[in-house]
Amino acid sequence: MKKQNDGSIEWEEVKTEHVVRDKWIDFRRSSYRFPNGKVYEPFYSYSRKDYVVVVAQDIEGHFLCVRQFRQGIRKVTTEFPAGGIDRDDGKEYGGNGELSGEDALDAAKRELLEETGYASDEWIHLLTVPSNATIADNYAFLFAAKNCRKINEPATDETEFLELVKFTGGEIEEKIAKGEFQQAMHIAAWLLASRK
Repeated sequence: MKKQNDGSIEWEEVKTEHVVRDKWIDFRRSSYRFPNGKVYEPFYSYSRKDYVVVVAQDIEGHFLCVRQFRQGIRKVTTEFPAGGIDRDDGKEYGGNGELSGEDALDAAKRELLEETGYASDEWIHLLTVPSNATIADNYAFLFAAKNCRKINEPATDETEFLELVKFTGGEIEEKIAKGEFQQAMHIAAWLLASRK
């Protein structure tokens, strides 16, 4: 798309309808005015919770993963521990990466403990990045945790049915290459953690 004379290529939102708005998601249908003045619709977008992903390695050098059913692809996936960041401002989602409530590192520690029973004192923030900038406004906070040790049994919530599995780095690389590690942000976290 060509830039206007003022150099702006931003779109102007002219109308928004909330198709579904509950405690889990705000799914919207919007109209936008493009830089050339034309209005186009519909564009769909949604808000959900910001979340954390944890590339966790135990004291033996194995990486802690969980297997769970994902309804989007209707399959059991293998992925790293992850979960939503709790808010304290009365909202469940939204915020464009600006936290209001639970700190991202605190959420990462909580999710690792809840899903695996492991904890760590060695944390590295890898990246904060939009989860899916094309259609969503939530952010993923990616972390690495080293020398994790088991301190408890997993304590998942009522919608989580998880199986803890451990892999070597080579086994994770193989799963990614075969398309058997099916969460894009988790692969991004792995690639970033591999550089540290």
